[in-house]
Amino acid sequence: MNSSTDAFIRQLAATAGEVGKALPHESAALHVAGEASYIDDLPELAGTLHAALGLSPLAHGRLLGIDLEALRALPGVVAVFSAADIPGPNDCGPIVHDDPILAEGEVHYLGQPVFAVIAADRDVARRVAARAKEFLRIEPLPAVLTAREAHAQGRYVLPPAHLTREQSPGATRAAIVSAPHRLQGSLSVGGQEQFYLEGQISYAVPLEGGALRVHCSTQHPSEMQHAVAHALLLPANAVQVECRRMGGGFGGKESQSALFACVAALAASKLRRPVKLRADRDDDFMITGRRHGFEYDWELGFDDAGRILGVEIDLISNAGFSADLSGPVMTRALCHFDNAYWLPNVSMHGYSARTNTQSNTAFRGFGGPQGAIAIECILEAVARALGKDPLEVRRANFYGVGERDLTPYGQRVEDNIAAPMVDELVAQSGYAARRGEIAAWNAQSPVLKRGLALSPVKFGISFNVKHFNQAGALVHIYTDGSVLVNHGGTEMGQGLNTKVAQVVAHELGLPLARVRCTATDTTKVANTSATAASTGADLNGKAAQDAARQLRERLAAFVAQRAGGIDAAAIRFADSQVLLPDGTPLPFDTVVADAYAERVQLWSDGFYATPGLHWNRETLQGKPFHYFAYGAAVSEVVVDTLSGEYRLLRADLLHDVGRSLNPAIDIGQVEGAFIQGMGWLTMEELVWHPQSGALLTHAPSTYKIPTANDAPPIFNTRLFEGENPADSIHRSKAVGEPPLLLAFSVWLAIRDAISAAGDHRVDPPLRAPATPEAVLDAIEVVMR
Repeated sequence: MNSSTDAFIRQLAATAGEVGKALPHESAALHVAGEASYIDDLPELAGTLHAALGLSPLAHGRLLGIDLEALRALPGVVAVFSAADIPGPNDCGPIVHDDPILAEGEVHYLGQPVFAVIAADRDVARRVAARAKEFLRIEPLPAVLTAREAHAQGRYVLPPAHLTREQSPGATRAAIVSAPHRLQGSLSVGGQEQFYLEGQISYAVPLEGGALRVHCSTQHPSEMQHAVAHALLLPANAVQVECRRMGGGFGGKESQSALFACVAALAASKLRRPVKLRADRDDDFMITGRRHGFEYDWELGFDDAGRILGVEIDLISNAGFSADLSGPVMTRALCHFDNAYWLPNVSMHGYSARTNTQSNTAFRGFGGPQGAIAIECILEAVARALGKDPLEVRRANFYGVGERDLTPYGQRVEDNIAAPMVDELVAQSGYAARRGEIAAWNAQSPVLKRGLALSPVKFGISFNVKHFNQAGALVHIYTDGSVLVNHGGTEMGQGLNTKVAQVVAHELGLPLARVRCTATDTTKVANTSATAASTGADLNGKAAQDAARQLRERLAAFVAQRAGGIDAAAIRFADSQVLLPDGTPLPFDTVVADAYAERVQLWSDGFYATPGLHWNRETLQGKPFHYFAYGAAVSEVVVDTLSGEYRLLRADLLHDVGRSLNPAIDIGQVEGAFIQGMGWLTMEELVWHPQSGALLTHAPSTYKIPTANDAPPIFNTRLFEGENPADSIHRSKAVGEPPLLLAFSVWLAIRDAISAAGDHRVDPPLRAPATPEAVLDAIEVVMR
């Protein structure tokens, strides 16, 4: 963090009350000291066994048999399980039931789990599982490995989705054909590995009566509970799933933790012994899916000012072998293609291509980045075709008022602050002056070229599915005045527990140190939603506030009655005291102890459901989002035209989090998301062998993520001043996913530098990630 950002945080830290303070993460000291417990840190119970997965060596084939007896006879092996050993449905698909726990009848990708080896020693289990090829009989079948190949064959995991908004029937095509200018093009954007520091892990412990406790590194404990219960033919109340914290998730532990939870639970249930399944990093890469790569084909018409009159686009995602979450990911991509721009006539077609690769899944942004990057690329193409600054074209297309505030899916953009945020960032970053300076620098630099780009963000906040937008919480006040909170969200390092504890402390007038959050547990708060879609603090914060407010009102009524019937509404809670209307302070601890003695209930449950949402899945119309979060970024890069390497020199970020619950955590989330997005678009390349279908980039040695050295030396981050017009928790806004889209500016700046190498005559055909090879390929085109 640079001095500018640090000073900004210190300024915000002066906020009164616990909400709005720049407080440290609740586990920060534990993280630094190495005392924060993750699942693999839990002391292993006596008799614990270890599981490892035997993986398919082929991308596609008919599974003819498994030599289970030979496997079971190997030294150290306690048991081997296959699909035939699963009592219930062999499925862990979150929406469509097409995702087997263990392969059955057919293998669909190289790396698909076929059997599980159980041993007393983890290394023994891993070594046996690694020999899977020796014990499997698989008849090879043709494999489809790319989204475009699958699209050409009409292979999809779900029916295509179409979202069209036209001024009149056929208006999109007519607008394109009759426009003063027309362009068409294509774009390829790769996927991204979540690369959580803590890999997939589940530790299943049998309990009395056939019940199970499953410690699972997951963003969705309730879904894991349901998956295990269904697979083992148990009622949900016989399966307890617990997660204190994760070492990162980024969406990779929303649905895809289920396979690991189910295998560990199956073995524990069958053997009546604790079983831990911790995937090796290579196996984790080979088994699990990641961000969907997208392919795009587009055509548009526009006027002399660069205003889009009509645009048609095909979005083709690589879904992998099963549906997983590809449907809602594509829906969100379609609903974010507009980003911050009014598109009078638009026709979008989404295809979720079925390939013989890992089933892709949720990743921070959940399709939003894949949708919005396409329109940013298109607007840059328009700007170069007209010889304009891309910022001028963006401003010409911003959402406005009247009919210009309606999204293609029918939701109005009522709090549009994209334009004023861009204006503020342009002034803060010195964009105009730097544009001129860079042009002059490039004119005298034949090899190194600099690029500058500004990109805005409009991101919708809520789950695509209405019923996921709910949460519950429990708040307990103990007789010593300390407070315990349990809620349905999961902590993966993003600071959710810190924010929820701040909300509760604020309601009760206590310092944050008096409030503690406990592990997410399906036996405490039931039927939870995934901690995803940036809704963790919105939903769980509101639920915890509801519970804490009930307790505060209950205590206030008790104090008012004892004081002779004074107005309970006039009693305030602040600074660990209960303040009577005349200002008389009563220690909070004393009030609580007295209330307990009078049998006043000192715990309460809270609930929240996001209001006003409605969505038609068939027509893709409605109000899917509670509100929009906004942002803007300016990035400056230098590109070596001989090697294709680039360096990010400076980044200026301005992001909208409403009235921040915790500015320190929010700025950390903004900067972290920006760097992660930069990795996706510039260096994190996924490569599959074109014949075998093996993922070749399946370890840190071959898959490169950004490090601290990739952060720019000048990194200015600020939070936009304002509050959420929607009734969110303390008028804050979600911060987890939206700022990842700020990294568009880095990729666009690289395109600008490449364009400069050809005197801005050609729009660079740069794919993402913009690896040195991709940069050199684009430079070759613009230099022709």
